[in-house]
Amino acid sequence: MPPKPRSLDIDLAPPDNARLQNLCGALDENLRQVEAAFDVTIGRRGQRFHIGGEQAQARLAATALQHFYGQAAQPLSIDEVQLGLIEVARHRDTRTSLPPGSGLVTRKSDLHGRTPNQVKYLRDIQEHDITFGIGPAGTGKTYLAVASAVDAFERDLVSRIVLTRPAVEAGERLGFLPGDLAQKIDPYLRPLYDALYDLMGFEKVARLFEKQNIEIAPLAYMRGRTLNHAFIILDEAQNTTPEQMKMFLTRIGIGARAVVTGDVTQIDLPRGQKSGLVEARRILADVRGLAFTDFDASDVVRHPLVARIVDAYQKHDANRPPPA
Repeated sequence: MPPKPRSLDIDLAPPDNARLQNLCGALDENLRQVEAAFDVTIGRRGQRFHIGGEQAQARLAATALQHFYGQAAQPLSIDEVQLGLIEVARHRDTRTSLPPGSGLVTRKSDLHGRTPNQVKYLRDIQEHDITFGIGPAGTGKTYLAVASAVDAFERDLVSRIVLTRPAVEAGERLGFLPGDLAQKIDPYLRPLYDALYDLMGFEKVARLFEKQNIEIAPLAYMRGRTLNHAFIILDEAQNTTPEQMKMFLTRIGIGARAVVTGDVTQIDLPRGQKSGLVEARRILADVRGLAFTDFDASDVVRHPLVARIVDAYQKHDANRPPPA
């Protein structure tokens, strides 16, 4: 049996030097991104591209080049390339997978789920009052939760957005840090802030903070509150205790919606302390009205190498012998 070919040649038509330049990027940076995403090598002479590597991966790389060539009337940003690579790798464009009219109202007009699990996650948030997003870093759990909160606020479905997370690393020393409460907890909520700034703009977020339409609330300060008509996000929930998780979930009031995100492989609690997120997954699995979305390495929406890193760690952890 002859060996399978390990290379592929394609011609991009019609020939257009400006499109080819935009496709390749400065110093062929865009081509390097395609190479890294699919573990191939790419050579070019004019509009002809030679792709070396495993056949299935070479075909994906060819599909990516044709996809980007169609978009290359203007220079392609690194974000456009990396997000486009994710969709090509999944063999689909998930933008049409959400019901008509369910697009998110944010400053990012093209924001949508880029993997089947992300599409399910967004649908779960829209259809349930409490949603759990569980999975590794880079899968969009937090960013899509914040996008959904912004969408609900812009549509007047909620009157405020509440961001909270456990400050496990600081422990009791939190009160001795300089500044007011917001300044003490800011470093721990930075990913949520970054997403808000990206989706609403810095000035608008600042105004909403002043009006208390957006609120930060360290998890320890949630006790005794009832949150009505709010969109609440509990981030880094793997670092809650079972008691804290129960306390948080019972704060949900009338007209409120909550999203709980976390990565059960990165628990920072003291040794022997159970994670509230792990316990909630087990206890609440059969409760109607809740939704759970489980992400994995195939959902990573970051640099193409991040998915491989996550996958390698998952394989390592799966093969690790149990503790004696």
